[in-house]
Amino acid sequence: MRLDDFDFDLPESLIAQHPLPERDASRLLDLTGDSFADRCMRELPSLVHPGDVWVLNDTRVIPARLLGTKKSGGRVELLLLEPAGGPDVWLAWARANKPLRMGERIDIADDFSAEILGREGKQVRLRLFASDVPTAVEAHGHMPLPPYIQRADATADRERYQTVFATQPGAVAAPTAGLHLTEALMQAMRAAGASFAHLTLHVGPGTFQPVQVERIEDHRMHSEAFDIPQTTAALIRDARRQGRRIVAVGTTALRALEAAASGGGIAAGSGRTDIFIYPGYRFRVVDALLTNFHLPRSTLLMLVAAMIGRDRLLAAYAHAMAVGYRFYSYGDAMLVSWHKAEGGV
Repeated sequence: MRLDDFDFDLPESLIAQHPLPERDASRLLDLTGDSFADRCMRELPSLVHPGDVWVLNDTRVIPARLLGTKKSGGRVELLLLEPAGGPDVWLAWARANKPLRMGERIDIADDFSAEILGREGKQVRLRLFASDVPTAVEAHGHMPLPPYIQRADATADRERYQTVFATQPGAVAAPTAGLHLTEALMQAMRAAGASFAHLTLHVGPGTFQPVQVERIEDHRMHSEAFDIPQTTAALIRDARRQGRRIVAVGTTALRALEAAASGGGIAAGSGRTDIFIYPGYRFRVVDALLTNFHLPRSTLLMLVAAMIGRDRLLAAYAHAMAVGYRFYSYGDAMLVSWHKAEGGV
């Protein structure tokens, strides 16, 4: 399969730059039937199958974008990626007018700075200095909005670029399908017969990295850390045994579940995954997926194509564009189901 097989032209006007005032006001394209159905997120309880297990990624986005200056006065932007030895040592991406040198100091605030410890490929290893590093990051960091949101982060993004069930700090990008859910909506889904399970996958910035090979099978995914509790594994094992549906809320939840697939269920515990799901993949755990609309030529688009087929996916995207759905992180969503006959190009 070629990268061009997953391309489409998206008008910039359809890229959502701000969230809607209410989370559950987003539109929902329903692809669980034979045709497209335009719905609202508030109709989600009517799409629940009694006995469904909906799996949520409870990772919490940290304000990982740090803006500072070198001793020379040059500006530096750091994007924290993941801890690399306690709360004060991190791997990060760095942007500066000149390459940063080992030992170079970056001032972020009066009582908050960073020192470059070395370079690891495209990343730098740095040490953060503050009386309390996590508190300093929260106080002085900026929310790491995706690059297609062409504005500075605002105070409101601290709450809106976060799911209502986010409890485990560590992500530098939101699991955006979950942004649409509210406590009231989930309660209505429970009343319709759904139960909810949690896992944690700390979303990294690699989710936005472009595929740079023409033959998609040659692409290598970024690695992300995940944790699946025993209670979640047991709930999924029971549901699979009883023939009940497993619905992943977002591609990150899906990737964690499929990476941990074991027999008829999943293995509990912590790990890392670089699983790459594209058409031809046979899903072992997940039956359906709630997901936002994704970038052209992206691995996330390929993942959804693996579930419903490339042709049907591109037709759905063409419909969504024609009727004005909002795209990407702050945009609308779609609900899709896997049928074995559809999982190809």
